[in-house]
Order: sequence, then structure tokens, then C-alpha cells
Amino acid sequence: MNILLLGSGGREHAIAYKLTQSAHCEHLYIAPGNAGTAAHGTNVALDINNFSAIGEFAINNNIAMMVVGPEAPLVGGITDFFRNSPTLRNIMVLGPDREGAQLEGSKAYAKQFMQQYGIPTARYRSFTADTLEQGYAFLDTLTPPYVLKADGLAAGKGVLIINDLDEAKSELRNMLVDAKFGNASSKVVIEEYLTGIEMSAFAITDGKSYKMLPEAKDYKRIFDGDKGPNTGGMGSVSPVCFADQTFKDKVEQRIVQPTIRGLQERGIDYHGFIFFGLMAVPDHETGQYDPYVIEYNVRMGDPETESVFPRLLSDVAELLRAACTGELDKQQLLIDPHTAACVMMVAGGYPDHYDKGDIIYGIENVSNSLIFHAGTKRDGQGHYVTNGGRVICVTSLAPSLPEALLESYQSAAHIQWRGKFQRRDIGQDLLRLMVQ
Repeated sequence: MNILLLGSGGREHAIAYKLTQSAHCEHLYIAPGNAGTAAHGTNVALDINNFSAIGEFAINNNIAMMVVGPEAPLVGGITDFFRNSPTLRNIMVLGPDREGAQLEGSKAYAKQFMQQYGIPTARYRSFTADTLEQGYAFLDTLTPPYVLKADGLAAGKGVLIINDLDEAKSELRNMLVDAKFGNASSKVVIEEYLTGIEMSAFAITDGKSYKMLPEAKDYKRIFDGDKGPNTGGMGSVSPVCFADQTFKDKVEQRIVQPTIRGLQERGIDYHGFIFFGLMAVPDHETGQYDPYVIEYNVRMGDPETESVFPRLLSDVAELLRAACTGELDKQQLLIDPHTAACVMMVAGGYPDHYDKGDIIYGIENVSNSLIFHAGTKRDGQGHYVTNGGRVICVTSLAPSLPEALLESYQSAAHIQWRGKFQRRDIGQDLLRLMVQ
């Protein structure tokens, strides 16, 4: 079958890498793609939010399945657009409809959903500019640090964690009154801070059954030691050492299964990925971890996909097709027991101002790792050049986390461009846990 993959980042390169390993994938189109995805199919210059143009392309190129990588088209209703069109409704779309996408599109919707279906999460309240004073009063009831979340999509940068109460109140005003994150912060969710270790769990569902994908841990802050502003993600590892079978069972029983039931009760026909951003909170009496949901995403994470998808041994195109057609329960999901570690290399100055167009050297010298392009393109002379904040992700598979990290960092050292930057401590927190 012909497949259309929407997106242009490292996540889409990793998905493309696995899709084209399938005998079911006749031809892969990536819209708009990047310099790396071009090695796996045909890049197409389409705006991922121009649904009419995407639909026309799908018809003209006999697309059987569309895989939506990023969240914006899903929140915008691309699945509904295809389902409601007489000429497009027979094309399989991997991604939830507009209401299902509200799990990511609105933090307030997600928190209300969790509350209704008994899914463990932090105590919270939502506020608008009209209820700013009430927001101040709610902050007074909390202990630091204070968590402020823009309700809408803010490109992964709409969450603030602040230690000072006066600063938290000032930022709340900046978000609600001064539109710090634009329309995304016209409503703000304030929630209590949970102490623990963050990680990501992933399920794929056909609306009835589900399969758990490998878990991962990503690193959002720009600097070592989790310092500095949030980014789209500076690296990830999979599996996560503290996520033992007991913990995974809790995730499924307390979080995943109630989420699927809630979608069914609301009449949401959900076909696609569910990303559970979790906080593993230690129970000091039992010594075990309990999972709480920080957030939902309605697609795979980035850079988690770059460590999760290389561990999938099953036919990914067939897995995604089964999720679209309601036949996921017939699929067997095979997972590589090796550890994957990915290191993201970014442009100097990211996540603030950064340059584009710098020539990338040394990719051809990497042989023992997977190279996933995030923000790259080809220039007029055929060179790889930077075209985004996050530029290249290096992923290595090895029998252990130390080996995988060593391989990724050694491979990353071969790749250079002016101003290249990367964190040097990906996975080090997990290594410390492993020796305790």
C-alpha cells in the first residue's frame, strides 16, 4: 500500500525508517519531510495544516493509509476532514478525531477527563483572565514549586515550573493577560507539583484493544543537570530501569485501561497512539513507584520515538494498519530487548534564537549508530545543512545502557557544524539509580 506520513522531524524520520522495512509499504510519501526522510521515500512540499491539499494529494497518489506525526493537524481535525469526505473516507487515518485530540489540545479537558475516570493525576484548577485573582488565591494554597500550564498547544514550551510564589503570580498574569503563549495561554491550568521521576509510556489503540509500546525517558531541559529552559527534547533512552513489571502493571490497570474505557464511554472512535507523560512517585513505605499522569499526547513523542521505534521488531506498517481497521488484537508486538539511547544535537542558541543553513559535516563517518534527521535540508550543492533548532538525533542499540550511551556519544562526536550543542548527561540519572 502507498502510505503518506505527515511531519518533518526526527520522530517522522524514525517512523519512516521502520515503515519502509515493511513488505506492506509499496511507496512512502513524507510531507514535508526533511533531508533524512528523503532516503526512505518521497518528500512532498505540503502544508500539514492544509487539509484540502493533503486530501487532493492522497487521492492523486492512491494513498491507502495516512500516518499523522505531529499534534497540530490532529487537534485541527484532519481525521474528521477525511472521515467526512465522500472521496477520502476510505483512506485509513492513524490519529484520533478532533475530540479525541483534545486530550492533548486542552490541558483542562485532559484533567477533567482524568478526574472523571479516576486516573491518578495531580490536584489542579483552571483559570482565565477573568479569574486571575482566584488563580492567585489557589497558588497561595500550594507549596513550591508551582506548576503553570498553558491550556492549548505551545510547541512543548507552555509549562512553567517556578519556585517563588511572587514570580509564579507574575507569570500567571503574563500568560493570561499578556498572552505569553498566545491563544494557548488564554486558559491556564495550575496544579500541585509531584515529586518523582518523569517517564513516558505509549500505547497504540484501535479504540477497543491496545498494545503497549516500549517505555522511554526523555530529557527536556537544554543544559546538563536539567537546567535551563524547556526544549522539544534533548535525548531519550528506552527501556527505563525502574519501570519493572509491577510498575507497568500499575500503568495499565490504573491509567491505560481507564483511558480506553473513558474514550469508549464518550463515544470517541480513537485509532492511534496515546502518549502518557508520567511521574513515577516513590511510595516510601513500600519502596515502589506509583504512576501519575502529568499529561496526555495524542501522537508519539519526539525524541522518544527515536529510541522506541528502533526497538520494534514487528512489522510497523501492519501494526498501524491493524490499529486503523480495528484488528489490533490479532497483532503480536515483538520488542528488541536491547537498550536504545538517543542524543539530540541542536543548533547553538536553541531554544531561543539560532541560525539556519550551517553545513553539517561527518554524517558519512557514522557506522554503528542510527542517524535520524530532525531539522535538516539539502543546499544547492547537495550538502546537509541545519534547518531547525533540533538538528540531528543519534540512536544506538546495545545490550546495556552504558554501552548504548557510549556508542551514541562516540558517533555524535563525528558530526559537526558551527555552533553544535548537545547535553552530555543523557541517561546518567538512570545509571545512578541502577547502582543504588
